[in-house]
Amino acid sequence: MNQWLDERLHISRLNDKFLRKAFPVHHSFFLGEITLFSLIILILSGILLTFAYEPSNQLVGEDQIPAAYASVLKINAMPFGDMLRRIHHWTANIMVGAAVVHMFRIYFSGAFKKPREINWWIGVLLLVFTIITAVTGYSLPYDNYAFTTLKVISGILASLPWIGEWAAQAAFAGKFPGPGLIPRMYGYHIMLLPAILLATTAVHMLIMIKQKHTQPGYAKKIAYKKIVGVPLLTQQTILMGMLFTLLLGVILLFSAFIPVHPVEFYGPPSNNTPPIKPDWYLLWVFGILAIVPATWEFHLLGGTFNAEFIGGILIPTLFIVLLFAVPMLDRSKENAYYAESPTEHPKRLAWGIAVIALLIVWSFAGYKPELITSGILTNSNANGVLWTLTFVVPIVSYFATLGIVRGIKRLRELDEIEDREFQASADD
Repeated sequence: MNQWLDERLHISRLNDKFLRKAFPVHHSFFLGEITLFSLIILILSGILLTFAYEPSNQLVGEDQIPAAYASVLKINAMPFGDMLRRIHHWTANIMVGAAVVHMFRIYFSGAFKKPREINWWIGVLLLVFTIITAVTGYSLPYDNYAFTTLKVISGILASLPWIGEWAAQAAFAGKFPGPGLIPRMYGYHIMLLPAILLATTAVHMLIMIKQKHTQPGYAKKIAYKKIVGVPLLTQQTILMGMLFTLLLGVILLFSAFIPVHPVEFYGPPSNNTPPIKPDWYLLWVFGILAIVPATWEFHLLGGTFNAEFIGGILIPTLFIVLLFAVPMLDRSKENAYYAESPTEHPKRLAWGIAVIALLIVWSFAGYKPELITSGILTNSNANGVLWTLTFVVPIVSYFATLGIVRGIKRLRELDEIEDREFQASADD
């Protein structure tokens, strides 16, 4: 039977080329798999939600509420309907979180270096499109919170110089909020963006298989320049099965005990504007918008560059461009084979910590209204304090990291000196 199948499907060649691929044994390498498994769970739970969701903002029923909002209320009332929405929601958060930490691992271990630059760029695209997919998902319940969020995003897009109004109408199916709004968001969320995510994930994995993982540091001592790990079939497959089961258990625990967005509380879209705040992964953009003064505006060649454009598009775009530029900032000419220790590259480590500190400060700025309401800041000093933190905290983080790494290196050198002296005295 095996021979019959092999003559037709070349299974032995598939086994030699892919199923025997060695995976490094190190917990940090599971982050990419958690991201992939989350995408699978999102697709499966999303398919189930489409059976009861109605992608329309036409008014229905005696209460004349949007059909999309009514269908979400119906899903919540169905057996396990609310649980299914929670699973979809928390899996999306875990996917974004795993992708972000995965990028941190790649950056701090130098795994973005030659020859893996292309996979770094594809990884950045994956992260960006994952976040866009999550945002479009937030709009689908079409309650007053989602409506207000979409209105804010539409306003940011419309702030683009020269083409803003056209771009907003093209993205939101006409003047906001038109009858095609929810069908357009639905199309983005279940067709266009998942197709992009699946395509980029496939390319990301094919390149990874071709170039192979960077090897963990311990592999250098075991077999220099050799691939050390366990084969995909069967050891790694068993590990992946265990990881998937554990991930599913964590998602179910989150979903069982932590509710998601309460659409009943916010009600259908109305003229009232509720206080909104994005999820954690976009809070930093919200913070920039909060501290960019409304007076920041200038005109160039007939285009208007206002505070909304600077805070909501320009600065986030520059940040993404900086992420793309990371491999080009590296000067090494040799192919990276082993994952590097972050402390062996203190400047890279310090830059990474400084950027993380900057994102934390901007996310903190996203709570500017609450900081003012609680009396910690005032209307007159809030922007000054938050802009000061924007510059001071990353700079302090950069130099503090360099100082800590220098201290660690000094301690290691002292340990080595003590070991050599002890060895010398033992030999005597």
